[in-house]
Amino acid sequence: MKWQRFLSIPIFAVLLLMGFVCYITVFIFIEDWVGLQSSAGSLNALIFTVLASLCLFSFSSCVLIDPGYATASYIPDVEDSGVSDQEAKTNVIQSRRCDKCSTYKPPRAHHCRVCRRCVLRMDHHCLWVNNCVGYWNYKAFFTLVLYTTIGSLYSTTIVITCAFQKDWEFGGSGSLKVFYVTCAVTMAALTLTLGTLLGWHVYLIIRNMTTIEYYEAIRTEWLARKSGQSYRHPYNLSVYKNITSVLGPNMMKWLWPVAVSHLKDGLVFPTPRDNS
Repeated sequence: MKWQRFLSIPIFAVLLLMGFVCYITVFIFIEDWVGLQSSAGSLNALIFTVLASLCLFSFSSCVLIDPGYATASYIPDVEDSGVSDQEAKTNVIQSRRCDKCSTYKPPRAHHCRVCRRCVLRMDHHCLWVNNCVGYWNYKAFFTLVLYTTIGSLYSTTIVITCAFQKDWEFGGSGSLKVFYVTCAVTMAALTLTLGTLLGWHVYLIIRNMTTIEYYEAIRTEWLARKSGQSYRHPYNLSVYKNITSVLGPNMMKWLWPVAVSHLKDGLVFPTPRDNS
């Protein structure tokens, strides 16, 4: 069952970290800063709780939604490959056959050694969600990274603000100072890590690439330059089209992790050649 994916030590660690950050942000730092009973405290607690809830929902969606797998019934279509010779067509078909799970791989699909299946538009296997990140749950993964980055930044700001406004000469013991510094450094490091990951996936989205395709493109581009040719990622349409292919055409639903009605079967992807 899909719920069994939560029975994982890394997932427990993520949930524990989320709970710890929520607790210290709301019940320690906001309380110590302006007080939860004040209007400012209630507003900040509400904003952070909403962010934390969105993080948890995106996380659960990323864990529970299957990324999409290649089925045994899939047969690659070589009519559009530009190959006319029958023997060459046979070679194209065989080249798309996975040696490990004995199924044909659709475009952009890759075999996951952990899941032991070919995943549609595979980005990577994520230990922290105990699942592959692929065609159907990539949006949930992106919103997870986005909301956790915003929430972590919000928490870091509150911690640092609270530390600067506190009267340490009259109300701060040595152990309390260590606690504040430790929390501030930890949250700043977490924000930097998540922010870097967010920037990386924003870069991938605007180029319509996956992590695997990015590293494949490095070698392909090197080989193209070596032979005096140029390389362009075959699925790079335009910035807007690339974004909508992942987040959807409705901007009002861009940040909702399960709004994926725009996705099709994950077997065919548009290319610039289709519009020419």
